[in-house]
Amino acid sequence: MAKINGIEGMSYSQLAGEVQTGGKFVVFEYCISVLIMTFKRGLAIYYIKPGESALAKGLPYTLLSLIVGWWGIPWGFIYTPMALITNFGGGKNVTTEVMASLRRAAQSPPG
Repeated sequence: MAKINGIEGMSYSQLAGEVQTGGKFVVFEYCISVLIMTFKRGLAIYYIKPGESALAKGLPYTLLSLIVGWWGIPWGFIYTPMALITNFGGGKNVTTEVMASLRRAAQSPPG
């Protein structure tokens, strides 16, 4: 599994409790364009604690897309708004998948 930002030192049971009260795992997207090449990616997983702003955590990716996402023809004009919509919506919610993976890891014997 990819590195998850924001869960350092937390146990699975602590995370499960926080997810029950509104915590979530999200991936923010960014778009970078260079003339005829455009890249739209979402790499890092972020844990958003209950009551914490997802928009603030996604701001660097949003700004990157706003500045360098538009310049690719034609995909920059297509992928940049898609990334912005995802980020302004709080990121792509991957909580179900991450919690399932963390549960499996917590249940497997150390080895």
